Amino acid sequence: MNAPTADVITAPELHALLTSTTAPRVVDVRTHAEFETSHIAGSLNLPLDVLDRHGATIAGHLERDDDVVLVCRSGQRSTKAQTLLRNAGLTGSRVLESGITDWESRGFQVDRGVQRWDLERQVRLVAGTVVLSSILGSVAVPRLKWVAAGIGAGLAYAAASDTCAMATVLAKLPYNRGAAPDTETILAQLGSDRRD
Repeated sequence: MNAPTADVITAPELHALLTSTTAPRVVDVRTHAEFETSHIAGSLNLPLDVLDRHGATIAGHLERDDDVVLVCRSGQRSTKAQTLLRNAGLTGSRVLESGITDWESRGFQVDRGVQRWDLERQVRLVAGTVVLSSILGSVAVPRLKWVAAGIGAGLAYAAASDTCAMATVLAKLPYNRGAAPDTETILAQLGSDRRD
């Protein structure tokens, strides 16, 4: 579920704009690996961690665009990106409601590359495996049940705070990084990729 925001755009609205003469700049804030798996054609990949570190520079480049649409898997990371960019001075951005998940479920075209599991699925796998292993292991070592309790508490906190430490850690693994250009290359591409 997305955090509430007034500046959203639905998948059908974005699809209509992308086929018009007033196409917005689409910025995908997922990791490079997620972007490589599938993305909206013509979108620019600026991962959330890059936005976090270089928000002011990126906002300066994006302010030249009349309309910026931020995309992630479900809308959560793009809402965070919108806040980062607003704090850096960019006011003209919208979030794709329900993210690329909704876009694809409606049958809209995406460019596909190497297929990987998305971060949310990886979190479920790791958390489930740790909990199951801890519970089974607690038969021999009773204190292992506290590992399962810790994972449960972490997941509850993640839901309440709309953050996920496990996803942050998993996003840094080489598997999830993809063949990413360095930050300077991304910023140079953004600077040279002016929309006229």
